[in-house]
Amino acid sequence: MALSKLVCVLFLALLGISMISTQVMAKDAAQYHLDSGKYGPGSLKSYQCPSQCTRRCSQTQYHKPCMFFCQKCCAKCLCVPPGYYGNKAVCPCYNNWKTQQGGPKCP
Repeated sequence: MALSKLVCVLFLALLGISMISTQVMAKDAAQYHLDSGKYGPGSLKSYQCPSQCTRRCSQTQYHKPCMFFCQKCCAKCLCVPPGYYGNKAVCPCYNNWKTQQGGPKCP
């Protein structure tokens, strides 16, 4: 009897934790959609590219090449995705520009 109550309590605790983590993840994802005017295509002026690329490339060990390609991409697309890595779907031009070998051009 006591064991079944313990299992039930643990199950409810796991369910609660799962619901909380789902809400946090949804909130983080919604932030990028709410800020789409801040990060979307054409959201930057060309003079803003250096500071946005500095932010984007600040945590890579390949800082110089990252800055070079980021600024090239920003000049063309007038946007830089949020964060230090990934999130490229927010800026389709930045995401879809490829090298001759088919790899991503923009960091």
